[in-house]
Amino acid sequence: KWKGEGTTKNLESIVTGRCYDYIRIVNPGVGEKNCSEIWKAFKNAFINKDPCSILPQDYELFINLSLHTIPPNKSLFWENNQLLVNSFAGRGRRYMSVADTLFGFLGDFLNWCGQEDSTELDYESCPTTEECENNAVESFWRMASVTYAQHSSGVIHVLLNGSAVGGAYPVPGFFADYEIPNLQKDKVSQIVIWVVDDIEGPDKESCGAHTVEVLQNRLKNLGYDVTCDDNYKPVMLLLCLD
Repeated sequence: KWKGEGTTKNLESIVTGRCYDYIRIVNPGVGEKNCSEIWKAFKNAFINKDPCSILPQDYELFINLSLHTIPPNKSLFWENNQLLVNSFAGRGRRYMSVADTLFGFLGDFLNWCGQEDSTELDYESCPTTEECENNAVESFWRMASVTYAQHSSGVIHVLLNGSAVGGAYPVPGFFADYEIPNLQKDKVSQIVIWVVDDIEGPDKESCGAHTVEVLQNRLKNLGYDVTCDDNYKPVMLLLCLD
């Protein structure tokens, strides 16, 4: 029916298990969370509804139940380099990207959707963003991105891919559309941009040029203190290692 892949099998077990994994092992500092209620709120956001009419605010209860403090100076925003960000952040040890928060951790790399007039998940297929923007996964990540930006503070880090097709700073994009507008200016002391090329190249983008310059100008016009580094060495070393 849809062009996207269906719901990840064993979704309930994975989400509930990840919740316990997070609060017991990954980041016990967040305190007690009710993992069965979190799963219920997650599922109720999209179950029994037209899979193309799920809105970010449908996840509001889920976000409220799973919300916790994001440590200052630890936020790491990104575009076009999800695997690199996951390994560089180190599950919150070095940085806390959106996937290292409890709410992001629960959805990372999973797929899901429901069906209209049915309490069942659809394991056959789910709509892609091309088919409809208001699908369960897209709206989930919009809500997660907005929440993440609102709760980020101190020095904000942004890791961009200087070899990405279509530019290091894509517009439209999650960072451009949902995260920058929701940063709390009075809580942000500086924004540090890292533009890192793939090891094999090509070197398409750098600080002060092309889409990165567009981003720098946008942030400066909003009144932020912005710095930019090309091929930030710690990230390059991680790429070399991989």
